[in-house]
Amino acid sequence: MRVISDKGENFGIINLAEALRIAKEKELDLIEISPTAKPPVAKIMDFGKFQYREQKKTREAKKKAHETETKSIQIGIGTSQHDLELKAKKTSKFLQEGHRVKIALILKGRAKYMRKGFADERLERILRLITENYKIADGPKKGPRGIQVIIEKTAEKAKK
Repeated sequence: MRVISDKGENFGIINLAEALRIAKEKELDLIEISPTAKPPVAKIMDFGKFQYREQKKTREAKKKAHETETKSIQIGIGTSQHDLELKAKKTSKFLQEGHRVKIALILKGRAKYMRKGFADERLERILRLITENYKIADGPKKGPRGIQVIIEKTAEKAKK
């Protein structure tokens, strides 16, 4: 196995018994860093310090990872233009924050059985008002309460 010291000096390729002897002399641990490498790589260092560094790396990675939520906006077929503008503004804000947005067009009573194009036109009204660049991730799908579409932010210039 290839052995490296805690200060970074390379001992070269030595057998396991020799590596353990060197680690014991320095009162440190022999830690296998890369078992799949040819030959495997081991490092002579304090195991507690190694664990601390690994935990620190995972904490940093968690901080940088951004969880995306699916936010929900509901509209009806009779929603006024002003209310649509407010909901589109809220949707744009959600997209800017990096969230996905589910826009649900709630259909009640007879509206559920009207031609599909009518409901699609109503859904399209709010999609035209959204200022952020987006793409349709899922939908439009017909459900028991109406039609829904899921959108997410894109880096492209043009809307889809």
